[in-house]
Amino acid sequence: MSSLAPSTEARQVARAAAQWLALLESGGANAGDHARLQHWRDSDTRHEHAWQKAQQLRERFAGLPPALALASLDRPALDRRQLLKRTLAVAAVVPSAWLVARQMPWDSWTADVRTATGERRSIALLDGASLQLNTATAVDLDLAARSIRLLEGEVALSVPGPQTTTVLTSAGQVRVDQGDICVRQLAHGCEVAVVRGSAQLMPLHGASMLLQAGEQVRLLPQGVGPLSAFDGLQLGWRDGVLTAMDQPLGDFLEELNRYRPGVLRWSPPVAALRVTGSFRLDDTDRILRLLSASLPIEVQSRTRYWVTVQMRNPVS
Repeated sequence: MSSLAPSTEARQVARAAAQWLALLESGGANAGDHARLQHWRDSDTRHEHAWQKAQQLRERFAGLPPALALASLDRPALDRRQLLKRTLAVAAVVPSAWLVARQMPWDSWTADVRTATGERRSIALLDGASLQLNTATAVDLDLAARSIRLLEGEVALSVPGPQTTTVLTSAGQVRVDQGDICVRQLAHGCEVAVVRGSAQLMPLHGASMLLQAGEQVRLLPQGVGPLSAFDGLQLGWRDGVLTAMDQPLGDFLEELNRYRPGVLRWSPPVAALRVTGSFRLDDTDRILRLLSASLPIEVQSRTRYWVTVQMRNPVS
């Protein structure tokens, strides 16, 4: 990946701008929403720049039908990388709700493999190795070099051995020659967990470290963070399951939000509640319904892409 590639923070800002645009175009925005958008724009010059860019793209291509963009993206005649470069501007006409549903920044569209928000995918690699992509993930593959560049999101890699496979991240490299690992890109660095075997961590700056099965660390450009035990429940996404064990509801919703297009908000009292259970990720709306049936909360859906969770008003 080029050193000029946008940071994870820049990707998040671009995604937030798309979410705000989707809300306004849904027709469901109220005065409070407009005020919050203005506050978001005023709070950081990067926010305002992303908002203006989103507006300009919409205005420039507003006259083209959305079906044209979708048809261009689906054409098999050209190599996908070439096609995306030629039709990147045309793709901007896709309705913002679809853009939010994809939840992928534009610079990741040219990745070798990517998943949309809520989508998971498995790929067979060389010599029996396999790669699983979690929601909103983008990777570039170099099979000859046995390397995987994680552009965004989260992957689970299984390597039966003995050939070394390397995961390249913004913070450094993770090498495994026989084992199962999970690597998740974060706003600052990445999270690395070893499920089986071991992995060699090599930060951009700093000493390398051998991570053993059952261990987890934060890999940062300047080094490796403190060692912690790995919670096996975190890998439930590989089977399409999100599990909580007496977890604060706010933390659970934060994780659930990764698998939902659009915006999911909740109030502080909601965040303090506790939740236990296993939930299928193929229907996040159903997860919210199950939560509202077992906890004193209610789910308000202004649109499919703007959902608020708040405490249920007691019956008088």
